[in-house]
Parts: sequence; structure tokens; C-alpha cells
Amino acid sequence: MDKKKILIIEDDDFFRQMISKKLQKDFEAGSARDSKEAFAYLETSLPDLIILDLILPGLDGFEILSIIKKDKKTAGIPVIVLSNLGQAEEIERAKSLGASDFLVKINFTVEEILAKIKGIFKERYL
Repeated sequence: MDKKKILIIEDDDFFRQMISKKLQKDFEAGSARDSKEAFAYLETSLPDLIILDLILPGLDGFEILSIIKKDKKTAGIPVIVLSNLGQAEEIERAKSLGASDFLVKINFTVEEILAKIKGIFKERYL
């Protein structure tokens, strides 16, 4: 069975590399620092799940999420928002745009994030 692909859209190099390294045991992990890299990745490869930060250079995560969910090719890909933002309005906005889950970075360990990802795959592919 092929490894599921995950795209991590995160501008913090350390955090992106840490998450990516942790995911590579169980998944194929791609990464992007901003919307330009993210959409370039999506042109050539469709991930099974996207991890998306909200505070990014250029287009922010809300705009990226909106574009992903409006495109027929990518609309069905689950998106987990992983951000330092965490106000009720931001969570509601992300979910209304189609995010599958919203995790506040400081409230979750990498292992807990991995468990959330595995939970989404279990729900989708059982």
C-alpha cells in the first residue's frame, strides 16, 4: 500500500522541518513555505491531506484554504489548520471555509498532531 501524501504549508522552517520529519515515518511529506510554493506543488501532485498555517507571506492561510476548496481538483482534500491563531472567530472562519480541523500549535505536541492526522485517514478510508 502506498504511503499517504501530506502537504505541509508552513513558513517557519524549523517547525515545518520538525513536522515533516515526524510524518515521514508513516507518510510521504511535501512542504511549502507560502502560497506560491503550495500551488506549484498542487499543480504536480495531489496530497491526501494538507496541514495549513494561517499566518503566511503573500496569501494568508484563509485565502489559500478558500482557493483549495473552490477548485474541483482539490476540494475533497481534508485540510487541518495548524496555527498560533486560535480565537473563536478564526476557528469558525476556517471551518466555514472547509477546514476539517483547527489545531492551535501551542496546545498540541507533534505526536498529538500525528494522532489527529491518523484519525482523519481512519475516518476517510475505512
